[in-house]
Amino acid sequence: MKNDRLIDTLNDLIQISKDGEEGFRTCAEDASERQAYYKTQFLERSQACGQTVLELQNLVRALGGDPATHSSVSGTLHRQWVNIKSVIMGKDDEAILNECERGEDAAVNAYRKALSEDLPSDVRLIVERQYQGVLANHDRVKALRDQVRAKKAA
Repeated sequence: MKNDRLIDTLNDLIQISKDGEEGFRTCAEDASERQAYYKTQFLERSQACGQTVLELQNLVRALGGDPATHSSVSGTLHRQWVNIKSVIMGKDDEAILNECERGEDAAVNAYRKALSEDLPSDVRLIVERQYQGVLANHDRVKALRDQVRAKKAA
């Protein structure tokens, strides 16, 4: 894989990870006060995404590139949708968790796309490890959402 293409691929992951960092922070802010557990989970996920961003930025610098420093346009739009939807729905926890899951779906797809590339083995190891973290985030959000749904149904 050519260096410029590799840097572009990593910068795409930086942007999706920034989306996750900011998206989880937004979800923490929008979670209802009675759900302190959700706020804590979202803030932890935001911090983990932030660490991923730093690791990817350092990797891009090591490759001689300029790392992305901002989220994607679609991520910004997604967070605005979360904000609008949470206001309309009264910051309903299930709605917020649905939006978080949608954001994590985008991250899963971005990492799958990156892993389909011919990455150097050292970079592939890092991206695969981060991909496992993305899958774990997705599963946590889905489990939280399922808990909310179960409580509503009971």
